[in-house]
Amino acid sequence: MPHPYVLLSAAVSLDGRLDDTGPERLLLSGPADFDRVDEVRADSDAILVGAGTLRADNPRLLVNSAERRAARVAAGRPAYPLKVTVSGTGDLDPTANFWSTGGEKVVYTTDEGAVTAAEALHGLGVDVVPVGPGLDWRAVLTHLHDVRGVRRLMVEGGGRVHTQLLQQGLADELQLALAPLVVGQPHAPKLFGDGEYPGGPRNRLRLIETRPVGDVVLMRYVPTAPGTGPVPSAADHRWLALACELAAECPPSRTAFSVGAVVVAADGTELARGYSRESDPLSHAEEAALAKIEPGDPRLPAATVYSSLEPCARRASRPAPCARLILDAGVRRVVTAWREPDTFVAAADGNGLLAAEGADVVVLPEHESAAKAPNRHLN
Repeated sequence: MPHPYVLLSAAVSLDGRLDDTGPERLLLSGPADFDRVDEVRADSDAILVGAGTLRADNPRLLVNSAERRAARVAAGRPAYPLKVTVSGTGDLDPTANFWSTGGEKVVYTTDEGAVTAAEALHGLGVDVVPVGPGLDWRAVLTHLHDVRGVRRLMVEGGGRVHTQLLQQGLADELQLALAPLVVGQPHAPKLFGDGEYPGGPRNRLRLIETRPVGDVVLMRYVPTAPGTGPVPSAADHRWLALACELAAECPPSRTAFSVGAVVVAADGTELARGYSRESDPLSHAEEAALAKIEPGDPRLPAATVYSSLEPCARRASRPAPCARLILDAGVRRVVTAWREPDTFVAAADGNGLLAAEGADVVVLPEHESAAKAPNRHLN
């Protein structure tokens, strides 16, 4: 299901700590970075923190700039973003600043926690939403997107929330403000906890921006590791968007689709990319990309092929269709945006061929319009 764009935001010390162990919160950022965070909040539809952060920091989570609030209202948005918290138990303090400031608030919790939360927050006008016997992050994000209309979600902590979203492949971006100090306390809270992360320890997130903000350094990263099996990750969306962009590079044809493809290893390394008619007038995108990879490359069995259009199951121009080329290369995961219409081949079912031989096929229809765009001349 569609999810909001999930942005993880945090300030950390040089040794990766979110705070020290003292009774007062350690301010890692300065005025310039606080203003930057205020701008990011103003651009967001919702701001989320975990219940632990509410208890530890008692934040208000407001857009402090009157000018930014006015700009939101002028654009037809509420003055403040929706404020969101998650709690497994529903044990929440009704006197916290979170509830008495800003605009609308919503709590996501378990079925059992919803009873506790509703009692604690009675009369405060807070929406309490149960998402099942456990705290299901995909259910939370789907509800925010489909019911609350959230398209951009800013997550401000704490470390457990950041860890869970990154480990489950649900974070689209990480914004880190690196403060010029060392906490040095072994029990101080850190940004990310131990455990398995997408792509394993060799996965390198991609740095997309770095700049000084006062005396801290802002670093922005995006994930690169594909999802696993039928479950999509944030990186799957990014790679599929690239495949759709590649489709626009195809020489136009009246007898074939314009398609882009990218092959990505499990650790997020791009192995190859291609597009239709890149190497010759008959080549398909997946064919062009796979031809650039050495046969038998040990990374292929765990790799993912991203194709803007469903890989073909039949073709007249070559002996092997793209679905067969993918399977013969050893790849067993394909992510695509658009099922092949009957324009050239009736009842095409490359996805069915792939699935019948054990491949996981993920269709992300959010990208269908981008995949169709270079093919409008075929309508």
